[in-house]
Amino acid sequence: MGLLSHRVERSEIKAGDHIYTWRAGYTYSHHGIYVGGSKVVHFTRKKEAGAAGLDSAIAVSSLLSQGTDECPTFPDCGFQLPDSGVVLTCLDCFLRGGALHRFEYGAPPAVFLAKLRGGTCTTAPADGGADAAVRRAMHLLTQNGGFGDYDVFENNCEDFALYCKTGLLPAAGGDGADGEGIGRSGQAASAVGVPLAALLSTPFKLLAAGPLSMAAVTAGVYCAGRYITDIGVRKDVVKVEVEDLAAHLGWRRAKAEEAAAAKKQQQPPPEKMATSRLLPLKRKREICV
Repeated sequence: MGLLSHRVERSEIKAGDHIYTWRAGYTYSHHGIYVGGSKVVHFTRKKEAGAAGLDSAIAVSSLLSQGTDECPTFPDCGFQLPDSGVVLTCLDCFLRGGALHRFEYGAPPAVFLAKLRGGTCTTAPADGGADAAVRRAMHLLTQNGGFGDYDVFENNCEDFALYCKTGLLPAAGGDGADGEGIGRSGQAASAVGVPLAALLSTPFKLLAAGPLSMAAVTAGVYCAGRYITDIGVRKDVVKVEVEDLAAHLGWRRAKAEEAAAAKKQQQPPPEKMATSRLLPLKRKREICV
């Protein structure tokens, strides 16, 4: 297991493995579940799922989607149901010429913290073996709605693969249940963690003796932030059977809508806000007169 990621050969992977490949010069990685037969089930945006092997990144995916929609090797490559971002592609279309890496489960805390990038391993153990991961992935592929709505921070391709391997999701009412938290993925934690580490470590930098000490402090805060958001450490996750996933996601969506409506009700009407802003100006004019 390398410090950056765990590269493997095609002959080393087996059905049920959580695999990924780096995109755009290690800017981000795309994740999926290898289901055997050189096929991968992965998760992307619903509007983009019709193209074989299309990525789930926001801006980069549109740049990479200029290739043909037809796979010359497998006729069912790119299969997906309406209203679902879960897609089946061949391994070649999934990799798009990139290197193959395998995600590691049950990583010791020391190994997890030593990783330079998130999204390569988790301290959580895999649940149910390879058959369970394949069963979850194939069930979500064949169910309308799939894994819900794609979100780069809260519900992305890595979150999909993590669920297929562990069966874990944020508990309803826990962190992330209202749609305002971070998902399970290490990639999302890393993206948020870098600027957050720089901000939170600022008070400690005042005590640092030099640039190396300041870098060490920032790195320490960054690693700690990644660790506490790891799905194997978080306390707000629960086991959800794949047959119950649609109901679980629907409950979370309803809670998010309720929270948004309650927040909107707490805000004063625009007319009242405009009036309150004009009152001081009106009083000033009266005083001048």
